[in-house]
Amino acid sequence: MILPCTLALSVLSLTATAYPRAQTPFTAPRTRKLSFELRQSHSTFFDHSSSHPRILFRDEHPATGFVPPISLSTTPMVVSRPASPQAFQAARLRSMRHDQSELLEWDDIPVLAPDLTDRNTILELAKMTGNAYAQPGHSNWYDLDPEWNTSFPIGWEPDDDGFRGHVFANADNSTVVLSIKGTSLWSMNGPTAKKDKLNDNLLFSCCCARVDWSWTWEKVCDCWAGGMKCDNTCLSKSLVEDSLFYSVGVNLYNNLTYIYPDADIWLVGHSLGGAIASLLGATFAVPTVAFEAPGERLAATRLHLPQSPTLVPVTHIYHNADPIPLGTCTGIRSLCAKGGYAMETHCHLGKSIVYDAVSQLGLSVSLANHRIAVLIKKVLAEDWDPPEAREEIACVDCYKWEFGEYFPQAQHTPTLLANSSFHAS
Repeated sequence: MILPCTLALSVLSLTATAYPRAQTPFTAPRTRKLSFELRQSHSTFFDHSSSHPRILFRDEHPATGFVPPISLSTTPMVVSRPASPQAFQAARLRSMRHDQSELLEWDDIPVLAPDLTDRNTILELAKMTGNAYAQPGHSNWYDLDPEWNTSFPIGWEPDDDGFRGHVFANADNSTVVLSIKGTSLWSMNGPTAKKDKLNDNLLFSCCCARVDWSWTWEKVCDCWAGGMKCDNTCLSKSLVEDSLFYSVGVNLYNNLTYIYPDADIWLVGHSLGGAIASLLGATFAVPTVAFEAPGERLAATRLHLPQSPTLVPVTHIYHNADPIPLGTCTGIRSLCAKGGYAMETHCHLGKSIVYDAVSQLGLSVSLANHRIAVLIKKVLAEDWDPPEAREEIACVDCYKWEFGEYFPQAQHTPTLLANSSFHAS
């Protein structure tokens, strides 16, 4: 199934199905377990006859015969969503164009969310996330059950360089899990590596990936204003127009709500995929689990996402032997910088569950521990209860930088592209 993107690089289009309205008073459902199977693979490709990315969904066909599916524990949650997608868009535009906030009406919506006090649920969600990197049958594919191993995810062909992952659903399609792939390292020369690196440096650097002042460092936008100064409006425009994965993610989510209009949707991802999942979770107010993601709170501010009156339903899960979510892989001598990655942020949206892998498991802080395999096999496989989820209080990103309006406003006012669209309900 091929669904065209209604947006290319603009990120402001939200369909009416994105924000369902509460029709009846909320009654909390009982906590229960749901069984999931793989339904679709998704990826993004670029048709050379068009300048616009296209999203592909491929139906996956399970094996014949009965195979017990995997079960995930769930819990009720109430999320706050804007009363309409039009109001959400208007608030974003007002903030982006005039640096002014707009009062939004928010609805409390009951949803079913993963129970993140259950160790097995976290472990299986991590495996779903890890499989976004892999082809079934390969050594890095995690067995969820034999039924899923018969599928072949698309998006791994040599010429494909886009957004990848899987779609899982339970039997009655009432709950859907969308997984999103993270960064493929530039050193591995994978087909997605170039765009992964661009998005990493746009989303997680303080100012256009300007780690030092030499000509050898590859910046990703032109917002540096000299010294430790950076133009705010320019940064916002760069993320709106150049941050491909968030834009594609918005379209992917809208397409998913078209396929599953009545489902509770969960988002999961690792590293860059976790940060994109978190930004989409904040955009659409859906339960999101981000594994080992860099700090994305600064990117959410630069994308001008309207702030919910309640905490966004995003939970970050990582351990303290991984420098990426800790925001410590910084400086010109760091391995990140040597690889051309400016991973300078560490503040996260929502809440975080942080495992103490250093003192409890004896792991040392190392970039090698950022691999999701380490999280799955060495941390989550341990028989211990998840730590309490906590909000990151008093966290500040890029405190050495000064952010203001240093360039002529007219040159950097974000504008909607010609193919952007606002869908009325």
